Amino acid sequence: MPTLLPRRLENLLGPAAAVGWVLSVAGFGVALDGFEQGRHPVALLGAGGIAHALGFNLLGWVLPGLLATAMALCLLARLPAGSSWLLRVAGQLLVLAGLAFVGMGLFPLDVQDLDGPASQAHASAWMVWALAFIAGTLMLGVGSWRRSPPLARLALGCGLVAAVTAFALQGLVPAPLAQRLTFAAWASWLLLGLRLLGPAETRR
Repeated sequence: MPTLLPRRLENLLGPAAAVGWVLSVAGFGVALDGFEQGRHPVALLGAGGIAHALGFNLLGWVLPGLLATAMALCLLARLPAGSSWLLRVAGQLLVLAGLAFVGMGLFPLDVQDLDGPASQAHASAWMVWALAFIAGTLMLGVGSWRRSPPLARLALGCGLVAAVTAFALQGLVPAPLAQRLTFAAWASWLLLGLRLLGPAETRR
């Protein structure tokens, strides 16, 4: 499954997504009066009725999600012929994670009705993103351990950190902090994932 971009440009997709997301959270957080990174969830920046919400939803959710999706498609394209089902499913789950990240921008939080349809749709997109990212990276780590140990270690590390911070730390640390640690695991994967593909991971 060849792609249209040179490998050098493909390697920039993930870092662009990670850096864009970090800058968006930092920049829109500063622009929103009263917003504190340690106390408020990231989703508040794109919630309905919040100043500059549309800008954050586009730059903080949709664009990074599309770039992450493109990165996952490139990863699938780089898998050698005859790759195991574990690796192929892992790549497909990472594509799903990227699309779910886009979904968080398309279905913004409604702070006036946290139990309403809009907020539930946003929460569902977050859950799909988290589960797909965790499962995808863990499966990729297991499936690539013998062929590409550096990639496997990164994938397993990011998946395990995301699993712990997204689900196991609830009630132990403030939710905004746990959420940001989960996003940090995702950003780490985006920064290094394609670059750590070993030399045997060539295009078909």
